[in-house]
Amino acid sequence: MTSDFGRVGLWSTELRGAARAEVQDAVGELDELGWNTLWLPGLDGGGTLDDLGHLLAAAPHSRVVTGVLNIWGQSAAALSARIAELDDTYGPRSVVGLGIGSPAGAAAHGREYGSPVRTMSHYLDELGPQIPADRLLLGALGPLMVGLAVARTAGWHPFLVTPDYVAAERSRVGGRAFIAPHQAVVLETDPVRARAAARAGIGMFLGFPTYRANLKRLGFGDDDLVPGGSDRLIDALIAYGTAADVARRIDEHLAAGADHVAVHVLTDPDSPGLPRQAWRELAALTH
Repeated sequence: MTSDFGRVGLWSTELRGAARAEVQDAVGELDELGWNTLWLPGLDGGGTLDDLGHLLAAAPHSRVVTGVLNIWGQSAAALSARIAELDDTYGPRSVVGLGIGSPAGAAAHGREYGSPVRTMSHYLDELGPQIPADRLLLGALGPLMVGLAVARTAGWHPFLVTPDYVAAERSRVGGRAFIAPHQAVVLETDPVRARAAARAGIGMFLGFPTYRANLKRLGFGDDDLVPGGSDRLIDALIAYGTAADVARRIDEHLAAGADHVAVHVLTDPDSPGLPRQAWRELAALTH
């Protein structure tokens, strides 16, 4: 399944609430433009699988990937049953990316977080054969969870990483695992405006312990991991400028060993709504 993803896909928080008429219309256009791998963020988990069904209906030529679905929101049995229903209706066009989340997320659902790798491994055990390994990815960053992804799934979807991370991990695990990094982009040539949009879009994640630990492994220090991130950190994580500038960053990931890049368009927070013009402008990346 992951071999059909193509070079790039579209990762979008705006695709949540996919039952809305404007989202349905946009998704139909994305399908026609060639954005044939759509990444659906799990966010807090609520409604993710409903949105997955709506996107499969609206984009008949596309694969839809959860990037990623927190395991605490549904049992493995319930997830398997729901994917079976969607397969019966739309064909096996979904790929399930799973994430471990946080201890707070586990507690909110009355569950024990435990060891992240052991907990995720147990969840994979409970999925059964309905969702085979080639239709599973993990949201992973560190070596232990990456190791589980390599052993038990098609690969992993790292968030907030650089091409250097991809190169190091590809060298470490070899060619047998699928790596699909998230890449946030801003179509804005003014660095001040572009960084502001980036901080509004992904700055909150820089406070999460998992991402901070991984960024430190990549050589960023406390002076980079300030609220919103230093300019150095933002410039390393976000591709901004023209469509050609974005394409160069995508090429860097692919040259480093990525199999696919999930492109996340960030926009000026004062201009909310679907970034359809940016999606159109970047559609050339799919070819």
